[in-house]
Amino acid sequence: MTEKEKMLAGLPYLSTDPALMAESRHAKSLCHRFNMMDPLEPEARMAVLASLLTIEGQAYIEPSFYCDYGYNIRLGNGFFANHHLTILDACPVTIGRHVMFGPHVLLSTATHPLEAGARRDTEHAVPISIGDDVWLGGNVSVMPGVTIGDRAVIGAGSVVTRDISADCVAVGNPCRVLRRLA
Repeated sequence: MTEKEKMLAGLPYLSTDPALMAESRHAKSLCHRFNMMDPLEPEARMAVLASLLTIEGQAYIEPSFYCDYGYNIRLGNGFFANHHLTILDACPVTIGRHVMFGPHVLLSTATHPLEAGARRDTEHAVPISIGDDVWLGGNVSVMPGVTIGDRAVIGAGSVVTRDISADCVAVGNPCRVLRRLA
């Protein structure tokens, strides 16, 4: 298997693989272009991201935006992200329709071995899935392997380390369900 095939399969891989590094540099170049574009030209800015991400319908991201590869990110129609979104997409990140992110949101599929020696050489990734009509407040971090159900609200500053069910408000570090919605 190539390092990319290992990465996408959730197996330990070398992030320093030359092919992966070239793909990451390409994504970072497009992110840089997006981040430096005139804020009065939102359509042109989003066209740059559309060449990198899969966008189903309309989406809007305020600068700045950062990702590792881009091709693993799927945004549903009506997606909105406020300033300073970072998505570490070493494997699929699926975001549903009509999802809103506050400023400084981080989604990270990447994780590392606990054993120090192994951590020097490899990492692996676990997909993230966010349902429809979800709202993530500012400074929310979503960790590898998390699924957030439809219509969930994640309070500002939360660190989401485990799945959050649909139709609830969840907050904290670690993030826990506070109450059910309707």
